[in-house]
Amino acid sequence: MLFSSPIFLFVFLPVVLLIYYGPLRSTRRGQNLFLLLASLFFYGWGEPVFVLVMLGSVGFNYLLGLWVDRRLRRGRSPALPVAVAVTGDLGTLFAFKYLTFTLANLRALGADLPLWDIALPIGISFFTFQALSYVLDVARRDAQVQKSPLDVGLYIAFFPQLIAGPIVKYRTVARQIHHRQESWASFSQGCGRFLVGLGKKVILSNQLALIADAAFDPALPSSVAMAWLGSVCYTLQIYFDFGGYSDMAIGLGKMFGFQFLENFRYPYLARSCRDFWKRWHISLTTWFRDYLYIPLGGSRAGRWRTVRNTLLVWLFTGIWHGANWTFLCWGLLWFCLLTAERALPGGERGPLWLRRGVTFLLVNFTWVLFRAPSLPQAGRFLLSMFHGVPWSAQAGYYLRQNWLVLVLAVLACGPSATWLRGRLARWSEGEGRPDLLPAWDALCALSLAAVFLISASFLVKGSYNPFIYFNF
Repeated sequence: MLFSSPIFLFVFLPVVLLIYYGPLRSTRRGQNLFLLLASLFFYGWGEPVFVLVMLGSVGFNYLLGLWVDRRLRRGRSPALPVAVAVTGDLGTLFAFKYLTFTLANLRALGADLPLWDIALPIGISFFTFQALSYVLDVARRDAQVQKSPLDVGLYIAFFPQLIAGPIVKYRTVARQIHHRQESWASFSQGCGRFLVGLGKKVILSNQLALIADAAFDPALPSSVAMAWLGSVCYTLQIYFDFGGYSDMAIGLGKMFGFQFLENFRYPYLARSCRDFWKRWHISLTTWFRDYLYIPLGGSRAGRWRTVRNTLLVWLFTGIWHGANWTFLCWGLLWFCLLTAERALPGGERGPLWLRRGVTFLLVNFTWVLFRAPSLPQAGRFLLSMFHGVPWSAQAGYYLRQNWLVLVLAVLACGPSATWLRGRLARWSEGEGRPDLLPAWDALCALSLAAVFLISASFLVKGSYNPFIYFNF
């Protein structure tokens, strides 16, 4: 079940909210149990059998958390249960996500091995990292162990961030499981945030996907202009797809009293490659930083070990995204860019517009590798961006049909609404000037209502509705 689906918007979410704030309002344990059951129903909507994988992950990590806690209370090292957790969680992830890819490559090298077609549980990369975070945070004494398996289940399986993040570290929400505070202000903020994300996904990302899919068709783009248009549209699509989903997840969390950390901070305004990864998929970046990069020594163990640690992080970041050589090479490319940027003198100098422009171009090129189904096709697409017929009727058609979506997408890449509100606030402070902020806030509320109506109309009529990170 997707957030951007009629069944979720008009049936699942209203029913869950009515029960949560109706008969269960006065019992936190009842609310938590209900949210867990609702989350399992949400996860099992498409493939019920994978609920068993989810429950297995919950039970496995719950028991390991108890084992870690017992060893800590006895003054013993938690290394053994942590090793079991890492092996079990990553082993399960490998079996479902990477085993077929590994066997296929070994067969290509001549090994006589069977090839199994293993279905991928939705969002397994996300909930596996969350489950592992629970055991690691208990082992580090960053959070208390949960005695109830239902509480561990709610943390791992909570439906707003279950299938596409953000990856929520256990220590950031451990207290909220029983001591969160719901309020009308938080609920209304959550509704607004959810609608912003819904608009990004349905109105912007889905329309941009039509152009990107046409450009990335197995045949080469019809012109240099179409190749550039397709790559830029995919760059915008993946941001509004994943960023919109993160907005919806954060908004849903607020509706139930949970406060999730931000996952995106206007990444296409980044002024360097390092700055980009401080703004893009922040929950994944910080997960690898806290649980891999820093434990390996981070940047404190000398120059070459820093390079090694960075290489390992980006190898795992690439592999985390999918079982394909394109993702592995995408991670290596980012390692090269970040290492070169760190080594080159004056990397943070120059006009701001130039640094942002160069960073955007580099990011755009990396997304081509991320989007292409194979390395040869990625190479051919990149070549077509600089060689071939300059213009085509196809590029002109898509520009004419989608210019408004492209303009809105560019504006939505930055804090346009926040900037305008700030300008109005400063203007209204002048003596004798009317206070325009109430009118602005009313306009924003009407805009959100319009976003909901437009998004709902697109979804009801069955418009194109892909979701990139649904497969991760």
